[in-house]
Amino acid sequence: MKTILKALLFFLLAFYSFNLFCQGHKKLHFKALLVDTHNDILTTCLDDSVSFDADLKGKTHSDLKRFKEGGVDIQIFSIWCDGLKQQPFNYANRQIDTLYATISRHPNNIVLVKNSAELKKAVQQRKLAAMIGVEGGHMMEDDLAKLDSLYKRGARYMTLTWNNSTPWATSALFETTDTTNAPKGLTDFGKQVVQRMNQLGMIVDISHVGERTFYDALATSTKPVIASHSSVYAINPVYRNLRDDQIKAVAKNGGVIHVNFFSGFLDSNYFKKSKLFDDRHKAEMDSLLQVNPETYFAHAWLFKKYTAEVEDMKPPLSLLIDHIDYLVKLAGIDHVGLGSDFDGIPSAPKELFDVTTYPLITEALLQRGYSKKTVKKILGLNFLRVLKANEHQ
Repeated sequence: MKTILKALLFFLLAFYSFNLFCQGHKKLHFKALLVDTHNDILTTCLDDSVSFDADLKGKTHSDLKRFKEGGVDIQIFSIWCDGLKQQPFNYANRQIDTLYATISRHPNNIVLVKNSAELKKAVQQRKLAAMIGVEGGHMMEDDLAKLDSLYKRGARYMTLTWNNSTPWATSALFETTDTTNAPKGLTDFGKQVVQRMNQLGMIVDISHVGERTFYDALATSTKPVIASHSSVYAINPVYRNLRDDQIKAVAKNGGVIHVNFFSGFLDSNYFKKSKLFDDRHKAEMDSLLQVNPETYFAHAWLFKKYTAEVEDMKPPLSLLIDHIDYLVKLAGIDHVGLGSDFDGIPSAPKELFDVTTYPLITEALLQRGYSKKTVKKILGLNFLRVLKANEHQ
């Protein structure tokens, strides 16, 4: 009888401790400042003719209600188009218009913020603080006046390139595929772009850029930079991830690397699995690529059709935490954040099916031994420091 009672008592204590831990991670998560530096829902809104203030559960990673459910305090909305888009500056403004329209319909739930003071006020009012990031320097169309215009409308970072290069900056994809021995890095005008961003208070984002552009940008910028959505090359050697010397350079600059949730950037086996998926569905893939040559759009369509196969390809959440661990050990706790790329990626870790799952990251970090103080830095305080450092004093 005593043995049974001891076993029962042990079970109750274990259950009670587990319950306390669960409540503890949720309490910390919703109390902490959570910043996601990269979400592509605005592009989805234009492409699919939807509004993110509608219920988009099961259709997208994000919507206004689910941001709140996931404890997101500050969302930086990515403004994006590929390098083939005609009049990219106009398209960028259409996406900003979409954000403005949503804010005007829900002034009690979401507000545009342009600086850290407005951000703080929005959080105190329990509103989603919406910020804008331009993903690709091609959207300023080689015109500093258009860069100024994007800043005035609320853009507070610009990724110098997307996968396509600009006449003044080379991308990581270009450096990987180029066989012409063309000059790489920032041109004199590219350095003027970085200098103008510093003057405005617009954060320089080095995700997507080639290595020469990366080092040119850090040598030119007088303020901390960010990688808004990049992961670790040493864990998964793909062109979009950052090598050890780049990670150290961002830390030396005082910047922050925000980990991308894309399975293909986290898991070194993902693209092998994806190739097998493409082979199984080659006929459909070829047809879709004839409509749009960008593989992202073909995958987006096929992945919705073959959900079970897609689920089997996804890595576990623990691999995302491995990338965070690596960055923390190499760069230090002050230089790591989160940049999901939700609604811009076809696959994220199994557990992270949408923005409501953010508390799982907080839980996983605590389980790895991170203190509450360090978790808060990763969730948002590190980005806030860089934002303030880029503002006019």
